[in-house]
Amino acid sequence: MGMDLLALLLFLTAIILAFIRHVNIGIVALAMGVIGVRIFGLTDKDLISGISSGMFCTLVGITLLFSIIKQTGALDLLAQKIVDSTGNRVWLLPITIYLAGFVIAGVGPGAVPALAIIPALAVTTALHVGYNPLMLALIGEFGLIAGRMTSITPEAAIITHAASSAGFENVMPIILVCQTLVTLIYVIIIFLLFKGYKLKTPKTNLKDTKLPSFTKNQILSLLGIPLMLILMIAFKINIGLAAFFVSALLVLFGVAKDGEALKALPWSTIIMVVAVGALLSVVNKVGGIKLMSAAISSIMTSSTAVPLMGISAGLLSLVSSALAVVYPTMMPMCADIAAQVGGVSPVALMAAVGSGGSVAGISPMSTGGALILAALGTNLDNFTSSQQAKVFVKLLIFSGGSLVLLAIISGLAFGPIVDILYHG
Repeated sequence: MGMDLLALLLFLTAIILAFIRHVNIGIVALAMGVIGVRIFGLTDKDLISGISSGMFCTLVGITLLFSIIKQTGALDLLAQKIVDSTGNRVWLLPITIYLAGFVIAGVGPGAVPALAIIPALAVTTALHVGYNPLMLALIGEFGLIAGRMTSITPEAAIITHAASSAGFENVMPIILVCQTLVTLIYVIIIFLLFKGYKLKTPKTNLKDTKLPSFTKNQILSLLGIPLMLILMIAFKINIGLAAFFVSALLVLFGVAKDGEALKALPWSTIIMVVAVGALLSVVNKVGGIKLMSAAISSIMTSSTAVPLMGISAGLLSLVSSALAVVYPTMMPMCADIAAQVGGVSPVALMAAVGSGGSVAGISPMSTGGALILAALGTNLDNFTSSQQAKVFVKLLIFSGGSLVLLAIISGLAFGPIVDILYHG
């Protein structure tokens, strides 16, 4: 057995053991990592270096800011007002959350800033209305996954540059259509799987009571969100550091108490995410991810190239940033692959890379899935290790399911969409 295959089995074993024994997956993952680096001829430094300081900073910074906002009662009141605005039309809330994600990401900042807002808002809103919070968080994230492909986002800048270098212009509208199609179909499936249609009226009848106005401290805490976005977009400050900066301002101005906010952080979730990421980095170092990608690419034909390109992009995004690695690396490859395979449009391959690199982001090892876990940990009382493990596995399954769905949709629809809207 090769080391690459053994590494994949080690990763799978960590997840299974944690799930069976009802313990934090991160603890088991690090233990497996200790064993793995010795089997694979690596060092402890290789394992430790896989603990992403960037992911840690993002998770702690964002969850700290939203813990402060929650402490003031602003997030709960905002969720109540959203629920109240829909009356008894609870079916409007999934649509509202999807559109909120789409707009926040699509007006310019892209997916990362939207990820800081949508999971926390979706979970809080779901708890007030009676929807499953995981369902509504996933719907919100798929909204921002679609919105990140408008022509004015950082994602668009990277993809447009790569496409232009290969001789293809104005590809973003095509990729936006393709990605929106994938997300809408998946949102419908998620809504049906969670039986969201069974909820007919809000859990809490807010019409019987008049909701209060926002207090000064609540307004100040909510203003922290756009301030964080301004710091990130205008001043190019890391989103985690921007969240820490805003949190410090709110605490210094007496909006909330830092001690209570820190106690409310989902530390077990944070440990789980960064520790699993460390083990996955070891798997990647010995070729586990490359093994999967190679197996996929080896069966590429004109009919399978598009779906397999999407799956490959999704697998790569599990161990790297879609924005920083997947898109810059794989987009320029599309023209060459299309030429080698024959009978497939490079633009369709680009759409598959864009979608695959995005939808896999709901994995608990990626920022999107990690922030869903963090939002659940912050807002749910008694979010035990067993519950965390179950949600972790669910997100892993949903992430894999999204790639399977992408393979089906892209194989059937991306080619005709490109032919009609781009080549036609």
